[in-house]
Amino acid sequence: MLTPDAMMAFFVAALLLGIAPGPDNIFVLTQSALFGTTAGMVTTLGLVTGLCVHTTAVALGVAAIFQTSALAFTLLKTAGAGYLLWLAWLSFRAGASTEKIAQGDGGNAGAAFPGYMALYRRGIVMNVTNPKVSLFFLAFLPQFCDPARGSVAVQVLILGALFMLATIVVFWTVAALGGRLAVWFNQSQRGQIIMQRVAGSIFVAMAAALLLSSR
Repeated sequence: MLTPDAMMAFFVAALLLGIAPGPDNIFVLTQSALFGTTAGMVTTLGLVTGLCVHTTAVALGVAAIFQTSALAFTLLKTAGAGYLLWLAWLSFRAGASTEKIAQGDGGNAGAAFPGYMALYRRGIVMNVTNPKVSLFFLAFLPQFCDPARGSVAVQVLILGALFMLATIVVFWTVAALGGRLAVWFNQSQRGQIIMQRVAGSIFVAMAAALLLSSR
């Protein structure tokens, strides 16, 4: 079993990694800036669910496939980039809404709002279709494992759970900040449209970065 000191060191490292700008926290910021704080929190839960898949893949050794197979890596990252481009298309064609989700939440509830379950699914797909996450976990998690302390697979699962907890702490803070932006932008239809265009541009940039990424 992992020692408390090792788990605390890993948790602090995970918090710092979560704070560093990356595609996931930018994605949460974008969704919360568009649809409010709650939307960002729900999106985070989707991303964390995706982390469950990557953690299990590392524990079972499946993630190593993306390290050894260029084809598997390329297929998954292409699927992920395609999904991001689809989200960009939805953002570019979205109009403004005159309704609010809930007073104080800052989001809009009209045609542009996809619903919380859709946002949750977006988070899952966004994370699962990014092979870089599996490779990162494959390189990062084992560094904190000690074979002398029991099953490495169990230790990986524990570390994965700690990483998810750190992700929730950081990303929900990001969602709260994004919700403040939503309150400001959603004061006018022009502000809503501008935010949709900005979000679409960010999704295109993220798709390009994923396509250009290498193992």
